[in-house]
Amino acid sequence: MSKSATLSEPDLSRLIEMAWEDRTPFDAIEKSFGLGEPQVIAIMRRELKRSSFELWRKRVTGRATKHSALRNEDVTRAYCPTQYKSK
Repeated sequence: MSKSATLSEPDLSRLIEMAWEDRTPFDAIEKSFGLGEPQVIAIMRRELKRSSFELWRKRVTGRATKHSALRNEDVTRAYCPTQYKSK
């Protein structure tokens, strides 16, 4: 059984949310869930409607903010510090 098949519903939801976020690189998703870009793409393909998946792929392909190697070295965070409310 693959690691993606063992994700809980909340983890799957968070992974999809992170993948949709423009400023969250695939490296951050891999660090959080142990899934590389190809696995994330496969999950997105499986979980999203076809049109949503195609829109997402068009947005993230070659996007510097989704690929750490393409990012400006001055960017050291994955998201805005005020993006998530603290509990």
